[in-house]
Amino acid sequence: MSSSFLRLTSVNLDIDGIGKVLFERSDKAKRLSISVRPLKGVRVAVPPHISFEKAEQLIYTKADWIKEHQSRMQQQEQQVTVYDHNSEFSTKHHTLRLLTHARYDMRCVLQNGHINVFYPAFKDVSDADVQKFIRKSIEEAYRKEAKQHLPQRVAYFADKFGFEYQSVFIKNAKSRWGSCSHTNNINLNLHLMRLPDALCDYVILHELAHTVEKNHGPRFWALLDSVCGDARALDKKLKAYKISIF
Repeated sequence: MSSSFLRLTSVNLDIDGIGKVLFERSDKAKRLSISVRPLKGVRVAVPPHISFEKAEQLIYTKADWIKEHQSRMQQQEQQVTVYDHNSEFSTKHHTLRLLTHARYDMRCVLQNGHINVFYPAFKDVSDADVQKFIRKSIEEAYRKEAKQHLPQRVAYFADKFGFEYQSVFIKNAKSRWGSCSHTNNINLNLHLMRLPDALCDYVILHELAHTVEKNHGPRFWALLDSVCGDARALDKKLKAYKISIF
């Protein structure tokens, strides 16, 4: 007689002094890995050879580290916009419009220069799931604008300064504004559309410079200075912007 069982893949636990922690089974993890992120909270990736019970015990030994990062996370979360019907929010080409409907689902329609977000009339606009969907809808507007604007901008600068590249890809990366592959494909973050024009152009020029110089050595910075002026000053300004906070 054969038997089978379902293996638990995730569990939410309330940890004393920390609060809610998501423990998630990960076949790729080789060791216990803890992340503390704005809007996502505390997540623990648990490798196959460690039980959830053992993982919970180990978390207590990291409590001080987690609390320190939770404090930083909360400071970042305070910068996050809470959207409501009085919010006046616009991207470069779209204006946010929040609408209720007599349905249980949420929908986004990008039309006539508006980000129309429909959510259930029985829900409060400040609910976390509604806010998450609003942010996702705004990201779709940024994605659409990025696909229209960024490849043209790359082509413009490549032609102006003599750079050669393969293709431009628009990504929703969590930690990088842009990257350049070894085959000179340019990857650009859709959140570049949130930046001032000068910083958006700086990121594009930064990645185009990598088609010539693959590292961040002196020759790279000299090349970048020659096409955009004081590159390090622009790089410093860029660090003031968070990709995931808007």
